[in-house]
Amino acid sequence: MELSNSINSSRVTEFILIDFCTKPEDKIVFFLLFSLMYMMTVFGNGGIIFLVYHNTQLHTPMYCFITSLSFLDLCYSSDIVPKMLVNFLSEKKSISYIGCAVQLFVFCFLGSAECFLFAVMAYDRYVAICKPLNYVLVMQTQTCVSLISVAYAAGFLHSVIEICCTFSLSFCSSNTLHHFACDFPPLLDVSCTDTSLNEWILFILSSAIIISSIFIILMSYVTIFTVILKMKSNKGRKKAFSTCVSHIMSVTLLFGTLTYAYLSPKSKSSNGNGAVATVFYAVVMPLLNPMIYSFRNKDIISVLKSTLHVRDTFGLSG
Repeated sequence: MELSNSINSSRVTEFILIDFCTKPEDKIVFFLLFSLMYMMTVFGNGGIIFLVYHNTQLHTPMYCFITSLSFLDLCYSSDIVPKMLVNFLSEKKSISYIGCAVQLFVFCFLGSAECFLFAVMAYDRYVAICKPLNYVLVMQTQTCVSLISVAYAAGFLHSVIEICCTFSLSFCSSNTLHHFACDFPPLLDVSCTDTSLNEWILFILSSAIIISSIFIILMSYVTIFTVILKMKSNKGRKKAFSTCVSHIMSVTLLFGTLTYAYLSPKSKSSNGNGAVATVFYAVVMPLLNPMIYSFRNKDIISVLKSTLHVRDTFGLSG
């Protein structure tokens, strides 16, 4: 039974989440589908982390960033999907007030950090292609750790500000969120206090993160493509371009969805389309990234074959 409190009541202690499917048979199908996707996400991202950690030939800046991305995606998906799977099979689809705050904090923190990490990865490709002679000097271990730390710190700060602003509001008129997870737009919709300031803060901070990250990425790739086009060797151009394709694919998918979810008019992001967007960047993207970065990556495939002793099967040992 959905709970709601009057304006004069005490603050709600839980929120009711609404599934994006209503038919019982659909819920079973979605449960099985998302369970499979989540297992593949855990296996794919965990596999990349394992391979990079246990193979010294992959201890390079690029794979350091890919490992960080896999870690973010693994945590990102684990923050949303398990609760969503439980709710598919539960009659009472609720989450506690504290649980909602924690889920949203982790969601915002990791999502923001991932945006900055994509910008860092673009900078890494810029140095590798445009300044190859200085790459080893510029992208030292300390530099990589510092760049990743800045991405995490910026994501953490953004999440703290958003969570403090959002959960300082009163939720007393309704506790039903028209979403399968805790997110800012549905929470602002059910608040019984004026949310104008919160909406502006969400829009400004989200815009700052998305636009600044996209700006760094665009500037990096404009320079990269300028250098690639000046290369005399077709083989060199093809090799340089191939190292950027995976990153460009992930960037396009992530920022396109985030822009739609948080920078589009409220009427678009507060309905079922917002839930679909959340499914994409919280469930689908963490699944796709390992495929994008591993299946097209000869180094990872080679290491994977070696780890699984496939080399001996194909007579390549020795």
